[in-house]
Amino acid sequence: MQTPFLQELAKLIGENNILIDPADQKKYVCDWFGRASGSALAVAKPGNAEEIASIVKLSAKHHISIVPQGGNTGLVGGGLPDDSGQELVISLERINKIRSLDALGKTITVDAGVVLENLHNYAHEHGLEFPLTMGSQGSATVGGLLSTNAGGTAVLRYGNARDLCLGLEVITAEGEIWNGLRSLRKDNTGYDLRDIFIGAEGTLGIITGAVLKLVPLPKARLSALLSLDSPSLAIQLLEFVQTKANSQLTAFELISDTCLSLVDQYFPQFAYPFSTKVPYCILIEISDNESEEHAYTLLNAILEEAFEMNLITDAIIPQSLAQSKRFWEIREHIPLSQVEDGKNIKHDISLPISKIPEFIEEAKKIINKELPTARIIDFGHLGDGNLHYNVAAPSGENPDIFMKNKYLVNEWIHDLVNEMGGSISAEHGIGANKAQELIKYKTSTELNLMKKIKAGLDPHGIFNPKKILL
Repeated sequence: MQTPFLQELAKLIGENNILIDPADQKKYVCDWFGRASGSALAVAKPGNAEEIASIVKLSAKHHISIVPQGGNTGLVGGGLPDDSGQELVISLERINKIRSLDALGKTITVDAGVVLENLHNYAHEHGLEFPLTMGSQGSATVGGLLSTNAGGTAVLRYGNARDLCLGLEVITAEGEIWNGLRSLRKDNTGYDLRDIFIGAEGTLGIITGAVLKLVPLPKARLSALLSLDSPSLAIQLLEFVQTKANSQLTAFELISDTCLSLVDQYFPQFAYPFSTKVPYCILIEISDNESEEHAYTLLNAILEEAFEMNLITDAIIPQSLAQSKRFWEIREHIPLSQVEDGKNIKHDISLPISKIPEFIEEAKKIINKELPTARIIDFGHLGDGNLHYNVAAPSGENPDIFMKNKYLVNEWIHDLVNEMGGSISAEHGIGANKAQELIKYKTSTELNLMKKIKAGLDPHGIFNPKKILL
């Protein structure tokens, strides 16, 4: 602890909770895909909100920038320090207590460092469920989910993280603790401070606690894997299933053949599920509050009619909960198989649902014309218009060489998304990776309003600089 700042920091939280050695910092300064990294002055691991408030005051005094970090599962560099070696990473991993659960009000109050999977397990023990799910739930934390307004696979039924949050506890730029941990469904008393901090990626304050909504644990949850010939048919199928299942439809995932083939290649325990290659498939999930038998009856009726309408060509209905879980493991291994395959050019986009087939067709034309041998790896949450559209090097080509096309491909895809009334970030956020592009796709009025909010809540600019706004 050589500098005055680090010496004072050690007095606040103890030397054992400060990482200085780059070897010790590695997991905090690299993203989980291994694509981006930075360099930190130190990594601080405080144990409560009061310690974070003290660190913020100390950092402001010494003009040290702060990078808040949850589970470090982000994909746009929002939780990473830059390469200056002068930013302080504050990890919230030690702030991980479940504070209380209100079974009647169906709310739970938690620390920001609580891991999503642990939250799920705790709620299940009480016959309840926190309905936000995603592949990284074993490491993603509540604070990170809220800071990025994360989505996941059940947005169709339950909404994004913002929709599932009732109250927050936040450390402000002045080092004050705002206690907004209210469990009210209705609170119409002025500006909604909660929503300002949700989705702000730690640029306006540090979320340290939250009150979250819970729902009754379903009596049954059934999935099926359906093959079809085109995204256009997938849209028709979605409309049909929504009509038949209504709120019991909790997930509707579009998965292309390239995704299934990648998972089969790198994780052979999850073999290609259909007997022949299919252009696309849909992973559907039905939740039922009556019984498993009732859920099967509904699902079978839907699929029989879908076959009669020529919407689907094949269907795999699970014979057990284990097989149903296996379908979701295939879905969750798509990003992991991409890691094994090498770097690719990623896009997390949202579009009006009706525009998705047109986008897929037009984007494919552009890629085939400009990079005819490139592979398109597309999948996503079709039910809420969120598509993960990735462009990868041809098999056998060095991915690092192919990545030189990144900025051109981003421009082609994001321009097309913008033309169709979509967004260049659906659920991953802007972070550092898309901050420059935001300038192109946001109006000057929007950017000026965002800058005024940033200046008002973080006047010294110490919270996560160069993220979202440059």
